[in-house]
Amino acid sequence: MNTEEIVQLCKAHTMYTWAKGSAVSPLPIERAEGIYFWTPDGKRYIDFNSQLMSVNIGHGHPKVREAIKRQVDELIFVMPGSATPVRARLGKMLADIVPDPINTFFFTLGGAEANENAIRAARMYTGRSKIISRYRSYHGATNATMQLTGDPRRWANEPGLPGVIRVMDPVPYNFSFGDDDASRTAANLTYLEEVINYENPNDIAAIFVETVTGTNGILAPPDGYLQGLRALCDKYGILLVCDEVMAGFGRTGKLFAFQHYGIVPDIVTMAKGLTSSYLPLGAMGVSDAIAKHFQDNVFYGGLTYNSHPMLLAAAEANLQVLLEEGMIENAARLESVARSEMDRLKAKHPSVKEGRAIGLFGMMDLRKNAAGEPMAPYNGTSPAMEELKKAFNERGLFTFVRWHSFMCNPPLCITEEQLREAYAIIDDCLDITDRYFEA
Repeated sequence: MNTEEIVQLCKAHTMYTWAKGSAVSPLPIERAEGIYFWTPDGKRYIDFNSQLMSVNIGHGHPKVREAIKRQVDELIFVMPGSATPVRARLGKMLADIVPDPINTFFFTLGGAEANENAIRAARMYTGRSKIISRYRSYHGATNATMQLTGDPRRWANEPGLPGVIRVMDPVPYNFSFGDDDASRTAANLTYLEEVINYENPNDIAAIFVETVTGTNGILAPPDGYLQGLRALCDKYGILLVCDEVMAGFGRTGKLFAFQHYGIVPDIVTMAKGLTSSYLPLGAMGVSDAIAKHFQDNVFYGGLTYNSHPMLLAAAEANLQVLLEEGMIENAARLESVARSEMDRLKAKHPSVKEGRAIGLFGMMDLRKNAAGEPMAPYNGTSPAMEELKKAFNERGLFTFVRWHSFMCNPPLCITEEQLREAYAIIDDCLDITDRYFEA
């Protein structure tokens, strides 16, 4: 098939996510390697978003491909009630690398299912029903996780799971709890404790947070916030669940983002970078106390493809590559390069409001005037952002342009030279949004 046939047949017979079918314009992709992918007609793109912030080790790594091929010849599928060599190896590997006391894992097909099962586990373990999450969050597209989610994708899926209480992020969209980390942290934790008491602490099973807020801003928590949140959960016997689906497996320059802050959650959820999306896999990791509870009590959860051997083989090889080839260290090293490039673009382009990065997890916000008004409204777009998106595409830079921001999340195998090349393309394209800036 030629490119046009591929696109038309995909549109005619398959549904696309978060899109109106008649309006979707899918990017045809034929092959991928490292930080690049190519269309069927040979155009090369820099993958500056690791697809969905997930291809952490880069595309097509030969060691992962070979591991998947070996598993095909060994064992493709058995029921989840079985014990397999790859399940034994991966479980032990995760127990070794995830901080104590998290040593037990429940495998799913993705991050949403990991969070779905975390809700279930938290409620069963605590005997409580309510869950707290944040407005500036995304936790998945299943019925339950859509209600954990605070961003506008939730709206069309309501009503859903009962018992979810949403609270403000320490950095809300349109106002601030304070001008510095100390005041933001103190104000938000005071507010959060007040909400906990209004809702009855004895009814609250867990608080879910993205350790670093993902698509809704790529916001690292202010200093002291996670430590204070951990203490608040301990005070009221509430479980802390860290959603590391985007931030985990090296994206922030550490294996997990919570390791930057000296805390360990009761439950950690993961996916994306667990296999670098070579095959679909997620996991819920639980503390020893929770694991002990489910040694003595039934865990009422299951999936046909739980602990699927093919998926576990991809994860095992992916983690070996991630750890042995220094990709986590590379993300940490290149954070300063990403930040310096963002600072350079902010100084040069009046339409740049701010750039943020922790490791290779980054985002840039654009403004339309000196007052900082966003270049596009909340949950909307604008001619400037549409033109910018088109320019990125024409220049062979793939990333997500969302509202008034765009993402900077390349594979962790990227070199400094390649990273600067990507920001040079962004530099040229920002001339477009500068034209819309109201001086």
